[in-house]
Amino acid sequence: MREGLASTVLRLSGEHLLLVLVAVTAGVLIAVPAGVFLTRRESWRAPLLLAANVVQTIPSLALFGFLIPVPFIGGIGKGTALVALILYALLPILRNTLAGILAVDAAVRESAVAMGMTDGQLLRIVELPLAARTILAGVRIAAVTTVGTATIAAAVGGGGLGDLIFRGIATVDTTLILAGALPAAGLALAIDGGLGWIEGRFSR
Repeated sequence: MREGLASTVLRLSGEHLLLVLVAVTAGVLIAVPAGVFLTRRESWRAPLLLAANVVQTIPSLALFGFLIPVPFIGGIGKGTALVALILYALLPILRNTLAGILAVDAAVRESAVAMGMTDGQLLRIVELPLAARTILAGVRIAAVTTVGTATIAAAVGGGGLGDLIFRGIATVDTTLILAGALPAAGLALAIDGGLGWIEGRFSR
């Protein structure tokens, strides 16, 4: 019994980690370019940030439920779970990308422009390196919160450690609940520690 549970925990931990990695990676690929875009288009900032904030305020279980009937991306399974997790990951990455780039000293920008840098070179050589630590802090927040939110994915067939938690709740089995909750907490701590270490490297 214990060996069966241990193998199940290991398998579901892998599923859970994969959900988090895919969701956060997709969030970075969407939110970082969007944040860069917003630094160049001030008129778009308020509506896009408002949209991201609204998504963030929707309870996770409700968002999963809203997505189920949506054509192409909905239904029961990992697809719906991933879409929801990506949506939740966007706000901290988007906000930190915007904040990090806007925090670059104006004098530094002016010096770069005076040296003949194009806007693309300014972004690539000056702004993104200086904003990297702030952007990574947003990725770190998104990753840790996604670990927790991903446990709800089991409610829509998304798999992961939430399967054990929901089974434990349904059968009033504390062992199953802990078997899902403790590895999820361990994943969150490990990801937070790893990204925190990388973030610290940027401050040296």
